[in-house]
Amino acid sequence: MSRTRKKLRVLVLAREGLIPPDTVETHSEKQAQPWKTEADVISTLKDIGHDVQAIGIYDDLGTIRKALREYQPAIVFNLLEEFNADSLYDQHVVSFLELVRQPYTGCNPRGLTLCHDKALSKQILSFHRIAVPAFAVFPLGRKVRSPGRLKFPLMVKSLVEEGSVAISRASVVHDHEKLKERVESVHRQTGTAAIVEEYIEGREIYVGVIGNRYLHTYPPWELRIEKLPEGAPHIATQKIKWDSAYQERVGVVTRAAILSPALQQNLDRLCKRIYRYLYLSGYARLDFRLTEEERFYLLEANPNPDIAADEDFAAAARHAGVKYESLLHKIITLGLSYRGRPVTSGF
Repeated sequence: MSRTRKKLRVLVLAREGLIPPDTVETHSEKQAQPWKTEADVISTLKDIGHDVQAIGIYDDLGTIRKALREYQPAIVFNLLEEFNADSLYDQHVVSFLELVRQPYTGCNPRGLTLCHDKALSKQILSFHRIAVPAFAVFPLGRKVRSPGRLKFPLMVKSLVEEGSVAISRASVVHDHEKLKERVESVHRQTGTAAIVEEYIEGREIYVGVIGNRYLHTYPPWELRIEKLPEGAPHIATQKIKWDSAYQERVGVVTRAAILSPALQQNLDRLCKRIYRYLYLSGYARLDFRLTEEERFYLLEANPNPDIAADEDFAAAARHAGVKYESLLHKIITLGLSYRGRPVTSGF
């Protein structure tokens, strides 16, 4: 990639403990896995000529304020997925950046807020006649009652947690007794309300969308589990998402989805509608189920998805001819041009 692009000061925000070491070659793949995304982003930004500083954040906005004052970045590259160990609070970090007029990458606070609440986002999409699974919410501390209008099998997961947290084969239930057990398990494991959805049988399709006003979709990506045990549901469990040994054992493969031109065109329009209805910006991944009747159901919208060089979002971009360096440059360009705040720092 050409180095003629303007050199920028880039401040990378990551979770405390995930700042990669200066030398990563001496670490095994397993050791590097927790900070793989951070290492990919930081090293690539440096390789293409930017001046990069990374800081770890836990629960102190003062750390960010101090870095902004001292470093005066052109843009903050936001890799935070939580604040004070709470995944709901990353939206407030972005709000802080907007309050101090600091350009940043990724999604705006409103889009993050809507997508963090899986029930609210589905209600908004249902209003706009976007197909989503029928669902019910089971708050903490409430008795688990039969969700009368919902039909078994049902999928049980956290209302707000991401990354397949607390999702296993047992998350798909077929009767009220198992439903009660699983809802209570989600409550205990995550400390959050549970959302229960009708289980949609079909292909698991992911679509990366990038843009603010003008949107672009990357080729749809498909999750396949080729050695799935008999009777096991085809879902992205926590082990399938994060356990590399288990992935190999059950034959997890992600690759470009083969769709008819008409279906592809329909999906492209659908993704752009969803992105706009949820007020997303920057980049996001939309997760669908595609039924045998060729109907797409939106399962989740994920703003600021994992952008490690070998993860699905970057892989789909690469399949479309967009190199990783160009992808990161596009993300920065969108952050600098986002309409909603000035592009100069308030410090």
